[in-house]
Amino acid sequence: MHDPTKSLPPTGFLRLHQIIGSRTKNPPVTGLIPIGRSTWLEGVKSGRYPQPVKGLGDRISVWRVEDILAFIEGLICQQGAQND
Repeated sequence: MHDPTKSLPPTGFLRLHQIIGSRTKNPPVTGLIPIGRSTWLEGVKSGRYPQPVKGLGDRISVWRVEDILAFIEGLICQQGAQND
């Protein structure tokens, strides 16, 4: 099975479409976490999902690769614990 996290650099930033995917991009982008935009933003607001880095521009939000990878690793650990 292909692991999309293997193609990420160890540090850097991701835009939202790189995290959740986008069918409107050309070519379409497969996301790391298959949820909708509003669900992601609601989770960020509630603290369930990693917080973005602001201040790169007026309307620019990015997430640290390290935070996203740690979040995905946590999901995998939770899923493994539920299957035990």
